[in-house]
Amino acid sequence: SSGINAECPLRPGIYLEAGAILPQLFMMSKTGEAETITSHYLFMLGMYRGLYILNWIYRYHTESFFDPIAVVAGVVQTVLYIDFFYLYVTKVLKGKSLVLPC
Repeated sequence: SSGINAECPLRPGIYLEAGAILPQLFMMSKTGEAETITSHYLFMLGMYRGLYILNWIYRYHTESFFDPIAVVAGVVQTVLYIDFFYLYVTKVLKGKSLVLPC
């Protein structure tokens, strides 16, 4: 289908985006904490990913478009964020600093 061919140039970016967060999450786990601005930034990236998933659902229902590569990369990235989201909601949104449990 021509829709898949049009998406081919975007695939390397999809993979990079899924892995680009790893250094930040690694540093956060190594130091055990994150600055407030960093935690807000990571949260916004995760929200972007959530909106992207809604876009996939919309495109699937309106255009019958499904890109398994984008979905797998997006799911991997979302899974990497789950622990961070929990800490963000339970700490940062309550005004506490983000310190990872030992």
